[in-house]
Amino acid sequence: MRKVKKSTKYLVISLVLCLVSMIGAYSFQTSGTDVEIKDMEWETPSGHLMSALLFKPKGVSEENPAPGIVTSHGWYNTREMQDLNNIELSRRGYVVVSIDMYGHGNSDPVKPEEWPVRGTGMYDAVELMADFPYVDKEKIGVTGHSNGARAANWSVLTDNKKPEDERLISSVLLVANDAMYTDASGEPLHWSQRTGDQAFTNVYGSRDVGIVAAKYDEFFFRSIQEGGNVTPPREYIHTDYAQSFLHFGADPSNISDERESYKVYEKEINNQESMRVIYNPTQIHPWNHFSKNVVSSLLGYFDESIGAPESIESSNQIWQWKVFFNLLGLIGFFMFVVSFTKVMLNTNVFKSLKASEPAAPGQAPRGVGKLWFWGGLIVTAVISGWSYLALYNWSMENRPAFFPQAPVFYIGIWSAVMGVVTLAILFISYKLFSKKDGLDLKKSGVILSWNTLWKTILLSLIVVSSAFGLVFIADYFFTTDYRIWVIAIKAFSPDKLLIALKYLPFYLLFYVANSIAVNSFNYVVNGKREWINTALMALFNGIGPLVIVVIQYVHFFIEGDVYFTNLSSIIGIWLFPIIIIIPLAAIITRKIYRVTRNPYLGGIIYAIIVTVMLVTNTLTQY
Repeated sequence: MRKVKKSTKYLVISLVLCLVSMIGAYSFQTSGTDVEIKDMEWETPSGHLMSALLFKPKGVSEENPAPGIVTSHGWYNTREMQDLNNIELSRRGYVVVSIDMYGHGNSDPVKPEEWPVRGTGMYDAVELMADFPYVDKEKIGVTGHSNGARAANWSVLTDNKKPEDERLISSVLLVANDAMYTDASGEPLHWSQRTGDQAFTNVYGSRDVGIVAAKYDEFFFRSIQEGGNVTPPREYIHTDYAQSFLHFGADPSNISDERESYKVYEKEINNQESMRVIYNPTQIHPWNHFSKNVVSSLLGYFDESIGAPESIESSNQIWQWKVFFNLLGLIGFFMFVVSFTKVMLNTNVFKSLKASEPAAPGQAPRGVGKLWFWGGLIVTAVISGWSYLALYNWSMENRPAFFPQAPVFYIGIWSAVMGVVTLAILFISYKLFSKKDGLDLKKSGVILSWNTLWKTILLSLIVVSSAFGLVFIADYFFTTDYRIWVIAIKAFSPDKLLIALKYLPFYLLFYVANSIAVNSFNYVVNGKREWINTALMALFNGIGPLVIVVIQYVHFFIEGDVYFTNLSSIIGIWLFPIIIIIPLAAIITRKIYRVTRNPYLGGIIYAIIVTVMLVTNTLTQY
């Protein structure tokens, strides 16, 4: 009875955390209700459905129009990744439209050849904003991170097709992507695609333009020099491309003075004052959209360019509080998953899943057992890191059309491989050692009855559905979700469930196998306290990916470029959430296993959550 009350107490705490998260995040997102937020969907001239958030400050009207800014996330993200900019811009009086680019979030997917068309939806949002009677049509800016910046460049090219007096975009801030330096290609080029022999030009005309070029950007801000040498991104400000940009498209061979970072340069173009500026923060590509420094640059830029209706110092920022409350909700979400599972185990339907006695760690490994225990952990960790790197090119080149999300397929294939590897190691360990050492597969939960299995699956579905119910409540009533940086649990459109079903078998194979390994085979005494074993399992779950990240970025900071140059730099960035998600699996499944002696329940629950989380936060491409 005491344990029932304890589970109920934690369930109530988790619900309180989620509620506090919703209210707190909403309060800061709306600047204390001074900004109205609307979740919009509309059919664009491109013929696709586009999703966006509209931030409209109080007091803005047809009689008192305000400048408007369209913001965009990068590839494999959603509109919420621009929260920090949306909050700070709207509280300074700008009308903000934050888009889900086509194929992301709740916007329709398009074919790759359609991505440049109308800026992957950004220019559709610009035209929509220009129709708002409360927006000053002479002051519309665009900004985006990474491929959101590329969408801004594409939008400029679309805008350039109009007569000069009908163009809508007056200001552009590119975050974590190159500017357009030449007009030879008709579209922005990655640095590795530029030959260096095109004629430099000012594609942006009289528009104001700024660039945020991080000194440790994994993708951009390099240039190929004579002899094939590549300049590291931290030297970008000294390159011909940066200097041409700051000199409004002048040929570098005709430039006599070197211009510098963080200084605004002005020139009259077509009878209009135009500005150029480059910001060089000392950070990596994904940190740009989680940085007070970059937000300060963005606010200063747009204030200088089109003027902030409300004068607030750029260093005065509140978005971090929304991050804090979003994090509370994320903690509450996972606390709810564990506590709600335990409470459901006390119902008549599922009480048979509850163990008669809580699971306890087995005896400390000794003798040959130590070799099997530590050897299994080390071998699995090594294979985990190696296979992640080895599978990238194959998965990118051989993804069937049935799977419309490339990163989820790649991570899924890797997960499935590691699931098979884990099961193989457990099988060998059992046959050669564990069986003789007294491991009972029934008592440890590896073998279940059919009745127990179907109840396990049913309870898993109930728990996950209930947990995501909290997410949809947050979205519907408060337009918020649960997240921290690149880890996000958000509401989603129904089509994402069908996509998730395609990938779920990959993740079930891994997380169920991992739960069996962590709980049925490796739940033993390590040290004097029980939590040490849980921490050890969490560490070895994530140590392979962690080592890759450490190698990649230590080399980057010392040498000026990433270590794994033969693979896309995205492999390191995709690991940022993974090095949290996989270790957390050991903790969540262990808490559920202790009260059930059933490794499948926690494994299935966690696999479904991870699959849905990945599917709803990336690019869908048919």
